[in-house]
Amino acid sequence: MKQAPLQDATLEALAAHVFAEIRALSPDSAGVSRPAFSGIETKVLDWLAEFARAEGLCVEEDAGRNLLFCLPEHAGAARWVLIGSHVDSVPMGGNYDGLAGVVAGLMVLIRAARGGRGLARPVKCLAMRGEESAWFGACYLGSKMLTGQLPAEELAAPHRGDGRSLAAHLEDLGIDTAPLAARQPICDLDRIEEYLELHIEQGPLLVERGLPAAVVSGIRGNFRHRLIRCIGQAGHSGAVPRAYRHDPVLAFAELMHRLDDTWDHLLRTGRDLVLTSGIVGTDAQSHAIARIPDMLGFSLDIRSQETAVLAQMRDYLRDQMDDIARSRGVRFDTGPEVAVAPALMDPDVIARLEAAMARSTGAAFTMASGGGHDAAVFAQAGIPSGMVFVRNRNGSHNPEEAMDLADFMVGTSILSAYLGGEE
Repeated sequence: MKQAPLQDATLEALAAHVFAEIRALSPDSAGVSRPAFSGIETKVLDWLAEFARAEGLCVEEDAGRNLLFCLPEHAGAARWVLIGSHVDSVPMGGNYDGLAGVVAGLMVLIRAARGGRGLARPVKCLAMRGEESAWFGACYLGSKMLTGQLPAEELAAPHRGDGRSLAAHLEDLGIDTAPLAARQPICDLDRIEEYLELHIEQGPLLVERGLPAAVVSGIRGNFRHRLIRCIGQAGHSGAVPRAYRHDPVLAFAELMHRLDDTWDHLLRTGRDLVLTSGIVGTDAQSHAIARIPDMLGFSLDIRSQETAVLAQMRDYLRDQMDDIARSRGVRFDTGPEVAVAPALMDPDVIARLEAAMARSTGAAFTMASGGGHDAAVFAQAGIPSGMVFVRNRNGSHNPEEAMDLADFMVGTSILSAYLGGEE
């Protein structure tokens, strides 16, 4: 059934309608599930295409079976600003992570169309497939495909459900995998002037500061160890004096205390850093209340926008491990490191987004992104990129995402002001 245009609806009501309809298309036992490169993802894209056409927008599909929306007068543009995000979700996730960026792009276009006033530059809104790592074990698949940055091992990565490769799932959708295997871009990157992305904040900063939105300065890079083993010596909890212990638990605690002190110092001196040990435990097969454990395993995730800070923390971590190993008679086995470089947003784009935010809200606020986003992939492909965060309670990747539509509309107003479409 064809959708009727909702010409009498306010933009906020129109956005609420889109979010509600797509939530209804992708329910799970909790929250929503829109698997990457799935039939559900295709169904969502089909609904968005009908909605956009009903609102008078042009719709096209690219070589990755993503959708692009634009005003009719920009359909034949030689170059454009690209604005959008992804439509897939994690299993039993929230409805706004990714989707909010697509809806924001649509609202910017519809605001311009309804106002009878063209945008300062041609703009296309991208509704993209495949950002979440939950389905094939690797993230940003859609944007890597577009920009020619998809590694061979990710093209061969198995799906978490059926075990078939990403390449097989793409071929099911009729996507030509030959250019992907050759690491060739499947879009003309020279035609993209800039990439803009609105996203819900995935942490509490905007909630704590009482702000509806922010400009993003950059996306933190990181180095991570999935399993560091601190190896000591087992012993009886009551029989081994402190001086003779080789206790991995106390060694781990001392390491984390030192890392936390350094984190605090770097923040106080204006540097950017976050660190987390999200997995900690002794061996469940052998640990006991009366036993000094012989091993403790833990993960470590260290993130910063600053390459120099990451290098400093990498050296500091090894120095502290060596020092604690000597003083406590233990050994640290870090296992392999997984690293991602920081992705700074374009300085000129940041400045103009800050000016647009000041015009829209009275004051600008800029912050770093701790989570990764497709904007990082476009930035690494050499495309000037920028992001806007919208306040969101309860984090993301869970059914409790809580973005207020009023805040969302502030975010879209910032983008419209930036693009010359403010009312």
